[in-house]
Amino acid sequence: MSSSPWPRRLREGLLNIAAAGGAVCILAVLAAVVFNISLVLFKTGSMSPAIPAGSLALVREVPAADVRVGDVVTVDRAGKLPITHRVQTIQPAEGESRTITMKGDANAQPDPAPYVVERVRVVLWSVPGLAYPLAAAANPVVLGATTVAVAALVTWVMWPRSRRRPRAEQQGGRKGGRHAAA
Repeated sequence: MSSSPWPRRLREGLLNIAAAGGAVCILAVLAAVVFNISLVLFKTGSMSPAIPAGSLALVREVPAADVRVGDVVTVDRAGKLPITHRVQTIQPAEGESRTITMKGDANAQPDPAPYVVERVRVVLWSVPGLAYPLAAAANPVVLGATTVAVAALVTWVMWPRSRRRPRAEQQGGRKGGRHAAA
């Protein structure tokens, strides 16, 4: 007979959780590649109250021609961090480019200069407070510890188990435990 039921159930349950987590990660990567989706972490409150500081947003890269006034978009800036604000005006520019003026919802004034862009990332949805735990999880120490923990879990689950013989078999097949002479 193999190990008792509860350790076996625990191992199987933990392995199922790890497998489900791995499947979610694979699906998330595939969705990100296929649909040009990524995440944006909000460090400032310039988009409050709609998107407060510490929010995590799901964004999708689209051509600038698809953007409308009122959309919340992320634009890349040369030599600086990207910025996410609400679109105020859109003007055609050279080729597929658009000149976009933006303003943070919490800001009194629009951004100092317009942005000339061919592509932007439109905010699909955001969740307040999720940026902090996600940023903490991306810490190399946390990633390393998670890798070691999952490797230990898989090793523990897959480690060969010795099969225990039933008690009667261990005692020589008789209740008294005596062996017959050969």
